[in-house]
Amino acid sequence: MADLKYYDVILSPIVTEKSMNYMAEKKYCFYVHKDATKTQIKEAVEKMFAGAKVSNVNTSNVTGKKRRRGMTVGYTPDRKKAVVQLTEDSADIEIFSGL
Repeated sequence: MADLKYYDVILSPIVTEKSMNYMAEKKYCFYVHKDATKTQIKEAVEKMFAGAKVSNVNTSNVTGKKRRRGMTVGYTPDRKKAVVQLTEDSADIEIFSGL
């Protein structure tokens, strides 16, 4: 298992139509490090965003898609997604508020 610091766990937010609909339920989507566990993701969100209290974390591994360029075949990198559910009394995450 990798020795991950909390600032290494969350890579980027996922900004899609589906993730924007999740915001009404206080759910936020992130791409996270492939070796991160649910407890590490929970700690990272609570430390990086002030006032956020996580109640649940769901993760999924996304395999890379097949891409071709002529006869050369390759794959995009594998990723891990996390959907973080905040508690009712928790503050919203600021990076999603302006979208």
